[in-house]
Amino acid sequence: MTGGIADGRRGRRRGELTVGTIARLAGVSKPTVSKVLNGRAGVASETRQRVEALLREHGYRRPDAVAPSAMLEVVFYGLESHMAVEIMRGVEPVAREHELAVAFTEVLDPTATGRSWAEQLLARHPVGVIAVYSAFTPEQHALLAASAIPLVALDPSGEPLHAIPSVGATNWSGGITAARHLLDLGHRRIGVVGGPPDSLGARARLEGCRAAMDGAGTPLEDRLVRTGAFTFEQGRELGRDLLDRPDRPTAVLCGNDLQALGVYAASWQLGLRIPQDVSVVGFDDIDNTRWCCPPMTTVRQPLAEMGATAARMLLTLAGGGAPDQPRVELTTTLVVRESTAPPIDHDIAGPAAEIHRANGGITKKR
Repeated sequence: MTGGIADGRRGRRRGELTVGTIARLAGVSKPTVSKVLNGRAGVASETRQRVEALLREHGYRRPDAVAPSAMLEVVFYGLESHMAVEIMRGVEPVAREHELAVAFTEVLDPTATGRSWAEQLLARHPVGVIAVYSAFTPEQHALLAASAIPLVALDPSGEPLHAIPSVGATNWSGGITAARHLLDLGHRRIGVVGGPPDSLGARARLEGCRAAMDGAGTPLEDRLVRTGAFTFEQGRELGRDLLDRPDRPTAVLCGNDLQALGVYAASWQLGLRIPQDVSVVGFDDIDNTRWCCPPMTTVRQPLAEMGATAARMLLTLAGGGAPDQPRVELTTTLVVRESTAPPIDHDIAGPAAEIHRANGGITKKR
């Protein structure tokens, strides 16, 4: 390998399975097993699945038959381009320092027929793979492992279900920080437009909000909670449903910035002003939050730092070592802008409310 990365390649040890053994067990030729390991075409789907199953069952690990390409590969699924760019900004300098290129794969439909993204990666045989989502299967993970391609998961909205090294963010504490900010401004009727319930990160953000409100003696009301996809469209739809009611919340805490931008749109459609009529908080701190009107208060995820951390973990694995920690969570921080203020037309409590009253009900911009 280039750039000072330790060469972790090794020969076959006594007692370890060979390609010939896997071929015999599968009832195929050695070249067929080699095609599966290298992600090449020309193997029937049923045969490929049988060989892959045997590789997983016997924990096959390739020795040093093929030297890896001098690149890291980043696999994206279900992420908007703005997040992908920030993550790549973190990965690229680490790779460049080790004289490695960076490539990326976008998985548009993980259920599509044909060669999986894992099989396509086998053909390119990178130094390692950063998977920026949690939906990869144990089969795909095992296939990469069999071909001696290390894998690190980076998931801004959760954590992987499989025991592999991973990088994430402090979603629960981020939810607490966001909710406490609104509570300190005097909000008590806080609504939530959260992410999908099957996302561990989305649930952590929601539970963080719930914990902060419970601690303040103002439990989160289930009737003011909506959950859906991390998209602008869902934010607009769920935000409108939440705000188009007589007892609407005075503030809305969102699962991510795209949902928050959707709540902005819903507020505009309903004739509500931000932050005079409703305060809005996002999560991620994408570039758009600084450009929207008013600029958005949000919880920042250090996406570039997460990318760099994942790259360093991956290079440690590629060099034959083990990361100091199998799971790293980087700190989220609250970024206060102009989309949050004390509630005007409702009962106000908290330290910020006193300042609000002292100003004659006028909220000063931050």
